[in-house]
Amino acid sequence: MKAIVTAMIASLHAMPDKASEIIDEVLYGMTVEIISDVNDAWVSIRTAYRYEGYCQKADLLQEEALAATWQQDAQYVVCQSFADVLQQPRIQSTKLLTLVRGSSICVMSDEAVPEEWSAVQLVSGQIGYVRTKWLQPKITAYSLSEQQFRENVVDTALSYLTAPYRWGGKSPLGIDCSGLCSMAYLLNGVYIYRDARIVEGFPIVNIEQDQMQKGDLIYFPSHIALYMGDDLYVHSSLGGNEVTINSLDAKHPLYRQDLATTILAVGTLYNSQKD
Repeated sequence: MKAIVTAMIASLHAMPDKASEIIDEVLYGMTVEIISDVNDAWVSIRTAYRYEGYCQKADLLQEEALAATWQQDAQYVVCQSFADVLQQPRIQSTKLLTLVRGSSICVMSDEAVPEEWSAVQLVSGQIGYVRTKWLQPKITAYSLSEQQFRENVVDTALSYLTAPYRWGGKSPLGIDCSGLCSMAYLLNGVYIYRDARIVEGFPIVNIEQDQMQKGDLIYFPSHIALYMGDDLYVHSSLGGNEVTINSLDAKHPLYRQDLATTILAVGTLYNSQKD
């Protein structure tokens, strides 16, 4: 059975217990698959990127037909760090809920709405209004050229700069290293593995470090970063407490020796190795 996330952020736990480790976050409007019904409060779920854990039923709408329709119709995502959904298309209106970057929403056609606002339909069916510039159409899988994808994925990762580090986090409220990289790719139409390693069955393949280009992924022990080019990389650093930029160049002021000297692998979406 499919379900839709109705909470701003639904925590994915390692066990069906609020006190257990949070291993991921699933954002409003994302659809998930129910694997099993655990008890009155919890279900086991699988995300679209094949990550599994336990979620509270209160954060989901479990309705197969609606989930299928929503998945087809909710073709916009929030691109602002936070976006309030208001009752009316004016700034003084009452807030219905707040969405974070990456949340999925259905945009409605309404010529009576001012251009700077968009009418949106919530999972509940309720209509609200969001500033138009805070929404963008979903990018479909592999619809971008390689160059555009590489540029986009770096820009997306940089949009989370200074977001605090949060274990299991995947939003501007708090994000971990693999959450940052997976969201940067997801918002550009590609699902990669949620954790900091290359896993067979996902599109990232291993390449030599000297072939690394902008937008590729750098893997360290229990850590992952996104390469920006010019020896710079962006990552959500537990040591730095937030999303930040560091360098692989020992002469650069942003150099981190602990990471630069412990690279385990480099991964790319584009296995275009040249002789």
